[in-house]
Order: sequence, then structure tokens, then C-alpha cells
Amino acid sequence: MFETVLVANRGEIAVRVIRTLRSMGVRSVAVFSDADADARHVREADTAVRIGPAPASESYLSAERLLEAAVRTGAQAVHPGYGFLAENAAFAHACAEAGLVFIGPPADAISLMGDKIRAKETVQAAGVPVVPGGRDPDLAEAARELGAPVLLKPSAGGGGKGMRLVRDLTRLEEEIASARREARASFGDDTLLVERWIDRPRHIEIQVLADAHGHVVHLGERECSLQRRHQKIIEEAPSVLLDEETRAAMGEAAVQAARSCGYRGAGTVEFIVNGSDPSSYYFMEMNTRLQVEHPVTELITGLDLVEWQLRVAAGEPLAFAQQDVRLTGHAVEARICAEDPARGFLPSGGTVLRLREPQGDGIRTDSGLTEGTEVGSLYDPMLSKVIAYGPDRATALRKLRSALAETVTLGVQTNAGFLRRLLAHPAVIAGDLDTGLVEREVEGLIPTDVPEEVYEAAAAVRLDALTPEPGGWTDPFSLPTGWRLGGARKAPAFH
Repeated sequence: MFETVLVANRGEIAVRVIRTLRSMGVRSVAVFSDADADARHVREADTAVRIGPAPASESYLSAERLLEAAVRTGAQAVHPGYGFLAENAAFAHACAEAGLVFIGPPADAISLMGDKIRAKETVQAAGVPVVPGGRDPDLAEAARELGAPVLLKPSAGGGGKGMRLVRDLTRLEEEIASARREARASFGDDTLLVERWIDRPRHIEIQVLADAHGHVVHLGERECSLQRRHQKIIEEAPSVLLDEETRAAMGEAAVQAARSCGYRGAGTVEFIVNGSDPSSYYFMEMNTRLQVEHPVTELITGLDLVEWQLRVAAGEPLAFAQQDVRLTGHAVEARICAEDPARGFLPSGGTVLRLREPQGDGIRTDSGLTEGTEVGSLYDPMLSKVIAYGPDRATALRKLRSALAETVTLGVQTNAGFLRRLLAHPAVIAGDLDTGLVEREVEGLIPTDVPEEVYEAAAAVRLDALTPEPGGWTDPFSLPTGWRLGGARKAPAFH
């Protein structure tokens, strides 16, 4: 096992990885930009290295600075987390050239699965069902052969950027041009593919784990159908849609997809599934990294996926076979993001004045926040994740709604209330999900009035922050007491 690992990331995933390193007795090295000098992941690591000034996001994308930090601190391995350089084949190559172990799949697997067209062709050759479609340069012709509706997708990226759902083929050329522009701007590559669109689809992914000794297992599925603008917001495991036969078939397809690219480590194979016919499932893509939603799999399997990433990277074989994997209970995760649902989900920011993150029986919070954290626009808006576990789905949903009600990030507007209302929606409670549900119901999930207690709480916090410490002198003009020079006091108003 490694003695020292550098975590090439920030925020909640860096804190999450550091937690497992600590439990394994492995020394952790954090990296930080100037904007993150006092961040939680920096405080919790055994040591930390500054990697650059603003623009802070570029610091975490500098392979040169990250590798310098690893060498300087004596690290033997680098854990990339997710985002930033986690799926960058060039970074994986650079780690190897520097004599460092990249805690992730081989660079060739990253490169192959990062190209959606090559990935689709590779897994199809391995017998994995894929969505009917076509690719450049015959994109328009393939779209017309498939018939409306079709989905245009960039080959080089994900996250919903550059995706276009086309229901009217008379607008096909216009939509292709728009998709190319966005793909070029987002990924530097305007290559597109087209796929048949499945109405009211469900998004189900399979977690796989592979070692360097030829062993590949799957750890069940995660339901990720609750999305807004192609971004997941609620995930759960297992899915209420699948029976044991379909689960086993999809799991085996995911294992074959991993084998087809020589995969090693933890990865996720994503499928699009016909909600009215679960046996009709199709490969979409493979994420060659740890997923944001990995905690729900950890809770129902009892496995620490980060620990197994490290063990596999250190050359250890998997200590269990497929028949040893047991799925017990149910887990649901909600992503807390700095955004304002009442203002069209515009990004929010500010200083975290008061923080309360639920923990306890069946509740887990993965977070990078502390009181005093400055939330800005330099990074992804996801701040934390709240995960609930119970013996059944109904219990897990109730626990998560309660945990979200206890979650406080005063000073920074988040989507916690929106997620709580979504989890109480009748369709969600019934498990009648699809990837378009949130968009259809979004207006009814956003309250139009702000409760009076919100203003009262904000006023109380501001008063508390400005109240002088006992003893000593305080400038009376700095306090909201209503004191005025040469006049009567006037009660302050907070609006």
C-alpha cells in the first residue's frame, strides 16, 4: 500500500478521499489555489501544497503543478477525484512518466471511453446492446433514417453540453449547427453522433470494479433519472424498475463493457432504459472515474469504493467474487448546489455564515464546507451531498427529506428546499420516474413566497454577527442598534 497519496482535487470529493486515506493510515497531500487556502480539504489533509493563484480553476487543471507537488511531498500515487483531470488520459500518462501511480484506469481506457463513438463501437463488438444511431460524417442522413425524435450528442464530452433533442427534422440542419458550436466551445471538438430518442426514458448506471488480475465485478445499479437539464440531482440504489433477472443481465453487460477496454479500478457504465420495458436497455457511455453518486452504492454494499480504488491501484486483487456481492436496504442521495431555484436556478454565492449538516443514524453528509467558506463562481456549484439509508425505499426517502430540512447553509442560497419538495412528489414516492419528470414539474416545486421566519433568521444572524464582545470599546456606528448622533434611537429594519 502507498505511504503518501496526493489528492488532485478540492471540495467535498477531496475531503471524502482524505477520509478514507486517514482510515487506511495513508498520508494525504492536499493541493490548493489561493482562493482555497483556508478550505476544509486543506485543513483535513496531513499536508497541503499551494499550486497557484487565481484564476483558481486553472490551478487544479495544471498537470505540471500537480506533479511537482506530488514529487516534492514524496507521494507515490495521485487520486484525481472527479472533474478536473479525472478523465484526462494525458494526465494519467504524465503521472506514469513521473513515476507516480494514477489511481484510476489505464490511460488507453480513458481515451477509448472518452470518445463516445469509439466506445459505442467497442462495447457493441463485445455484445453490449447500444442505442441505434449514427455519426459524422453521415450525421444528417443517419438522423433521417432513424426518424424523429433523435438526440444529437457531442462525441468528446458530457454533462448535457451540446445535446439537442430534435423532434422536427425540418430543423435538423439548424440544430446540428447549434450543437457543433456548443461542442466546439465546451470540448474543443465539434464531432457529433446521433441516437434514437426514447421517450420518457430512465437513466440507470451500473458500478463496476476491476483489478489488474483479470477480475471484474459489478456492484448493482443506481437510478439517476431525476435530472434537470441533463444534470443528475437525486440518485438512488437500487432501482425500483429492475427485477433480479434484468439486474443480472445489465450487470453482466457492464462487466463485458469494462473488459472490452481493459478497464482497471472503479468505473460506471451508463444505460438508457425504456421505462415501460426494462429489458430494453442500451449502453450510453462509460465514466472512467469515481461517480458523484458513489455513496449510495457504498451504503447498500458495505464497500468503501475509494479504499478499493487504492487497493487495486496498489496491485491487490479483489477480495470477493460476484456471488459475494450483496445489495441490502436502500439509499438515496441529494446534491446540494449553490443555486437559486426561484430565479431560474441561477448560480448563487456568498459567505457561509451558519452551517448545519445532518449526520446520524442512516444519514451521511459528504461536504467541503465550513462556516466562513466563501462560495463563488470559480468552481462547480455543487457544495455537498446528503445521503440517507434505510431498510427500504420509503424509509430512505423519509430520512432524506428530514435530513434536508435540517440542512442549513445560511448566507448561500441552495437548492435544498427544492430537492425536499421533489422527494415528496407523488411520482417520486411511487418510483414512477423518467429523465423529463423534473422539467415537467419544476414550476410546482418552487414556492412563490418567502416565509417570514427566513427574514427573521437572517436578521437574527446579522445582529449576532455585529453584536460587540463583552468588555472593551466598540464604534457605535458599526452596530445596527439604531444609535444616532444627536438624535433618538431608531429601530433598525432588516429587509
